[in-house]
Amino acid sequence: MNYSFKTLWNAMFLVVGPLWFVLVWMIWNSGQLKTPFDHTIFLSLIFPGFILIYLMGFLIQKRHAKKIQGMKS
Repeated sequence: MNYSFKTLWNAMFLVVGPLWFVLVWMIWNSGQLKTPFDHTIFLSLIFPGFILIYLMGFLIQKRHAKKIQGMKS
């Protein structure tokens, strides 16, 4: 692999981020969210979920690095 995991993960999110935004926008404008409470719940799940998925990549990288280091020892 020519690039680090971190570089590839960030590049992937540069592509997925705008696609995620388009999906959120489509759901927001679809009429499925009827009340302000629906909007609040939707946003309170979408934004933290996106951030959590992004941060999980770095946790995966850390665990993989430990595994590789353990195999070399």
